[in-house]
Parts: sequence; structure tokens; C-alpha cells
Amino acid sequence: MVALQRDYEASVRAAIDAGADVMVSGTGLPLSLPAIKPSEGTALIPIVSSARALELICRRWERERHRPDAVVLEGPLAGGHLGFRVDQVDLEESTLERLLPPVKEVARAHGDFPVIVAGGIHTHEDIRRFLALGADGVHLGTRFLATEESSASPAYKQAVPRARPESILVAGDPGSPCGLPLRALLESPMYQSALARRRVPKCDKCYVLLKDVQGRFTRCPAKDDNEHYFCICDGLCSAGGYDIDTEEPLYTTGATAARVDRSLPARDLMADLAGGRQALPFAG
Repeated sequence: MVALQRDYEASVRAAIDAGADVMVSGTGLPLSLPAIKPSEGTALIPIVSSARALELICRRWERERHRPDAVVLEGPLAGGHLGFRVDQVDLEESTLERLLPPVKEVARAHGDFPVIVAGGIHTHEDIRRFLALGADGVHLGTRFLATEESSASPAYKQAVPRARPESILVAGDPGSPCGLPLRALLESPMYQSALARRRVPKCDKCYVLLKDVQGRFTRCPAKDDNEHYFCICDGLCSAGGYDIDTEEPLYTTGATAARVDRSLPARDLMADLAGGRQALPFAG
């Protein structure tokens, strides 16, 4: 996450030093990514939500004589942080189908690297449709949240199949201290506390720190203000099974969460996505 300003560059260096095969970077534009450290055998893949963003990245990376090894185009139906304003999420021009052609054009102009689409892709038919539209691959997250192998906490896994369309929201105020809209479940305990203004502001993970007037990383909006922000550090750690007894969880999902109706093995889910019918892990 580019938004984790204090630790972003150190995280990039550590991943490359550890020999990571792939690094996917988003939640902000990773304009400086290839300049942080020679990537050697690590593929660098930015996440974008528009052709303009990809063009900016390509032009900046070319200064380092590097091009993206691929790009993830994330539409407004994705979970977690979104690259759209709240009032842009439901616009026709923001749909993944409309975004893909110009992004594909930019990718061709800068070396013809693969474009991977994400956000709202739920079925084998969805995958085939976007491949036919020109995507080189797809990225799915929400359907894997409820799999038996998922690292989400048991409560998180149970919350996904219970989700209803009206319970999947784009949080803006109260929202993430990163300042970007965030898609999550209305029933998330941390979000409910934020709505009720009953959460005591604190910041004990300090991942989303911003610079103060002296240029030091000391500020976090969620540390001082429980009226407009919730703490994604503690909320997401709790949702992943950490600090369950000390912090309320925040459940992020994509817009298709309401179509997931039960937990199942990842093997069965993969078979269904590949076109098999051994399992029907979604409703509708």
C-alpha cells in the first residue's frame, strides 16, 4: 500500500531482498516503485483504476528504464480501498467494461504488458467475458474469503455468506485514515462503533502515519478523531485473526459478497471458476 508512507519503501526493499516473485502495489499511485531498489527477479505490478493513472506510472517508470511487468485494473466493485471518489462508484464510465479498453491501449503503447482485471468478477462466465473483452487475466478476492483455507477469522468467514446487498457499503465518512473510499460490510463491529461514535480513538499499530509540520511521521487521523475515521490497522488485523480480544474487526468485501452463500474448499471453488460443476458456491 503506497498509503503506508512511513514504511512503504522499507517494505519494497524487504520484499525484493527476500526474493519475492511478484510485488503488487496500490492504494495510491506507486510512481517511485522501480526507483526504490533494482527489482532483479521480482515482477513489479501496479494497481490502477484508470488509463490516466497507468499512463502516469508508465512515464515515470520509463525514467528508471522499467516498465510494469503487468497491471491490475481494479474497478469500483472491488473490496477494500477504491481508486474512485464515493460519487464515482456507481457511474457508467467507472465500470470495469468501460475502463478496460483505454487501459489496454496504454499497456500496448508502453510495451504491451498484461492487463489483469479485478472487482466484481464472480463466475466462470465473468472470467470468459472479460478475457473476450481483451483482459489477459483476472484477479478475485471476495469469493476466496469464505473458503476453508482462508486466513480470515472464523467470524469474518461467517459474515461473508450472511451479507446482503444493502449491507455492502462504500465507507467515506466515517472512513479510512488513508482518505480513500473503502468497501466493507455494514455489520463490521468496528464500523458500527464508528457510526455510533463510541469507539475510543487509539493508534497502537501506527501503519498509516502521516507527516507532521516538522516532517516526522506522527499523525494518524484515526488516532485523534473517532467521528470521521476508523482504525484500519487494528480493524483489519482483528479481521485476520489477530488481536481479536482487544480490538473490533473491520470486514472488507467486494460488491458480490451477497452472492456467496457458504464456505467451501478452495479446490471446489477453483473447479467452479474453471467451468466445472462440482460445486455451486454462490447464489444467483
